[in-house]
Amino acid sequence: MSKKNIVVLYGGKADEHSISCISTSGVLNALNHEKFNAIPVGITKSGQWIVNGQDPRTWSLDDSKASGKLPEVEPTENSRYIVLDPSRGGDGFLAMNSDGSVESIGHIDAVFPVLHGPFGEDGTVQGLLEMMNVPYVGCGVLASSACMDKHYTKELLREAGIPVADGFTVDARHEQQRSGDWLQKRVSDEGLQYPVFVKPSRAGSSFGVTRVDAADAGKLEAAVAEAAKHDWRILVEQGVNGREIECAVLAPRAGELPRTSLPGEVVIDAHNTTDFYDFDSKYMDDQASHVEVPASLPQETLEKVQEVAARAFIAVDGSGLSRVDTFVTTDGDVMVNEINTMPGFTPISMYSKAWEATGLPYSELITELIEGVLEEK
Repeated sequence: MSKKNIVVLYGGKADEHSISCISTSGVLNALNHEKFNAIPVGITKSGQWIVNGQDPRTWSLDDSKASGKLPEVEPTENSRYIVLDPSRGGDGFLAMNSDGSVESIGHIDAVFPVLHGPFGEDGTVQGLLEMMNVPYVGCGVLASSACMDKHYTKELLREAGIPVADGFTVDARHEQQRSGDWLQKRVSDEGLQYPVFVKPSRAGSSFGVTRVDAADAGKLEAAVAEAAKHDWRILVEQGVNGREIECAVLAPRAGELPRTSLPGEVVIDAHNTTDFYDFDSKYMDDQASHVEVPASLPQETLEKVQEVAARAFIAVDGSGLSRVDTFVTTDGDVMVNEINTMPGFTPISMYSKAWEATGLPYSELITELIEGVLEEK
């Protein structure tokens, strides 16, 4: 049987560009090359699609920590720009030559969009691939766009009867809603208790997130300004007194019920002085945190997390994969914080580690995701 050509998309225009690059390195190095022929296609921060750029297999988080520089998709001397012809479907991935002519990079059987954040995880690329009639790994247009926007995620979950943190949404384009006095009054009117978290509605990897305590209530305006660097729609949410427990969900074949992994927990280590699990804690500081799977919780609580994660995945019309992040309160209640439709995908990311602990190794996980969409052809 001939190998299937799989375009692996990475990079992108979002803040999570570099994390996508590192995730892609893990995917490409673990891919079953006896079954699949990987064709890496990078997307620069300005949105150009290229082939034959720097080999993403060479990127690693350890190297980034040592150099202090995260990887980035940039054209090289041998790069060629990709031109898409949606009318040609799987044959519509064309590379531009130096003389302006284009040629096919081969028939593409499926796409693995290892893209995080806006312009990749938000339904935009998914819609493009739908128009081209090219199968792709992951959630569809609706789930991708809804889960990229935390405001709408919470609306869908509330409608399904799934608990979420209390809070309200701010439109930073309106001067009044950026006012510190207005924000403090709104927190009071909503009955929220400090601390509250101010976060962009459509961003990931903890970009633009600020914790505001009662003593710092006057900093709400500055927190909104920080979040507004990433999105004009901003959430102000009640801080939850509980543990953040993450559950990996898998449903690679259309119509199948989702499977859930053992839930895991990112444990903040004693020396970490940050207020919460921020970008540096996640990616740049080896000593800031570690992952425990399964989380140290009673079996009945772990099962409740799995049940809530599966319900949430179904409520947003999920498919393929997602990581459902929950809060488990001191009373054992479970509420959903957010849903990541393309979570970090390195071998040491929570999603892959959770499935590894559940009995599904990283390479087999990737194979199952790709074969699932190929079966739909």
